[in-house]
Amino acid sequence: MKYLNTALAAALCFAGTGVSFAQDSAASAPKVTAETAPPKLIVMVAVDQFSADLFAEYRGKFTGGLARLASGVVFPSGYQSHGATETCPGHSTILTGNHPAHTGIVANNYFDLSASRDDKRVYCAEDESVAGTTSGSGKYAASVKHLLVPTLGDLMKARDPRTQVVSVAGKDRAAIMMGGHQADELMWLVPTGLTSYRGTALSPVATQASSAIAAAMAEPRPGLTLPADCAAHDVAIPIDSKDGKGASVGTGRLARDGGNFRGFMASPEADGAVLATAAALRQTRKMGEGDTTDLLIVGLSATDYVGHTYGTEGSEMCLQMTGLDRELGDFFARLDASGVDYAVALTADHGGHDLPERNRQNAWPAAERVDRGLDADQLGKAVAEKLGLPQPLLYSDGPFGDMYLAKTLTPAQRKAASAELLARWRAHPQVEAVVTGEELAKHPISKRSPDVWSMMDKLRASYNPQRSGDFVVVLKPRVTPIPESGLGYVATHGSVWDYDRRVPMLFWRKGIAGFEQPNAVMTVDILPTLAGLIGLPVDATKIDGRCLDLLSGPATSCR
Repeated sequence: MKYLNTALAAALCFAGTGVSFAQDSAASAPKVTAETAPPKLIVMVAVDQFSADLFAEYRGKFTGGLARLASGVVFPSGYQSHGATETCPGHSTILTGNHPAHTGIVANNYFDLSASRDDKRVYCAEDESVAGTTSGSGKYAASVKHLLVPTLGDLMKARDPRTQVVSVAGKDRAAIMMGGHQADELMWLVPTGLTSYRGTALSPVATQASSAIAAAMAEPRPGLTLPADCAAHDVAIPIDSKDGKGASVGTGRLARDGGNFRGFMASPEADGAVLATAAALRQTRKMGEGDTTDLLIVGLSATDYVGHTYGTEGSEMCLQMTGLDRELGDFFARLDASGVDYAVALTADHGGHDLPERNRQNAWPAAERVDRGLDADQLGKAVAEKLGLPQPLLYSDGPFGDMYLAKTLTPAQRKAASAELLARWRAHPQVEAVVTGEELAKHPISKRSPDVWSMMDKLRASYNPQRSGDFVVVLKPRVTPIPESGLGYVATHGSVWDYDRRVPMLFWRKGIAGFEQPNAVMTVDILPTLAGLIGLPVDATKIDGRCLDLLSGPATSCR
């Protein structure tokens, strides 16, 4: 692949082809109808932070894999419909058909104040009962235990145990939340290459890929050549710097030193490594070549790293979009060469928005960074000192989202603390709303189209009474919940606003007649849609999504 060094491409027997969509042979394939046999391989691709805005902005420039997908069945207004638009909740919806309220994955991190360990923060993809682990330090034991519902792969294996399920991603939470409880192989990128669950050895081909990826990381990478189409994005945006000398984003070329894992992840190089590994595993395991339909899951995380590090509208993201398109094109060319009948679905775990410094220059002068006074630790300390309450009083993973009151409070203390906190939040000019857990518990999960959901609808779809906070704080639109721009992350996501909720949903199979449906759909619709494509029965009462008909005309793919 184009951004992998020679050693990695050779080790995986997967040199880049430079294929473009124009070379695809889909036009000559037999037309897919309701009578066509199910595909032998489902490929699920999730691109972290690939917002509907990014898809729309770059769609006309795609010539590789994304151009192919854009010629298929396109839902440009897909929704991660819930309010907590973070990586783990978003990935948990894609192949379960359920909102986070039902998957149990309410945030990347939540708090269990009854946990036996000192660190009460629980990472969504860890087993906090393992001795000596903490989520805050990164020394955790990765696990799928917090996912409360089955995934598509779990259901496919329940129907036919011969089904193969493989999940490869840049992030552990992406691989785990989509891979589910029964994956045959599941792995993600780390500074040493690839890894999996504790005590789980990588297969020989995954070990080979891991070594090649580690060797690629160890080599420095010069800056990439900026395509002419990216010139308009090549504008420096000043940000804070730790040394006080000034810094900027917007004109980067994604160069990195050897051994810089963060730099590796924030480039098409990381996506290329994941796709090359996935292609090698498919080939070695002969996925799609047996009597059953297999499932290959790919989580591409580089777009999210680029968005956080540089924002969404600079030269860096333009380079990433160009590289992602090319890497996917090479990956699909490899699948084409296998002769396997495969179908692809692509979406994102959430959207994202640009850093406020660039937003203010580009027609959104009200964009701003969050007030440090909303930090949960500071706010909790101030309220505790005013009311004479024990500390720590308030637990949270940031200045917005789920907030948890200490369990040691008496009912009277809890009432007083709640009243003071609610008054302070509701008086703050950057706070749009504050909702209590009791209020959310009484609110039904909406069955309406996600584009007309109320604030309560969005928050309720993320609310799980066993894991969510006592309060949920919502910031106003385009208030970035990072107090300064020099902390390594300059932009983020996670809000209830549509720039974080809207994602593309793309489906492609050779011979399928493409069409575009601009009406709003949801990522929870992906599981029943793919299940319909392969004739897998799904109990509609146990999911929140619905099957989307991928056949244009009166026939239906919802078998």
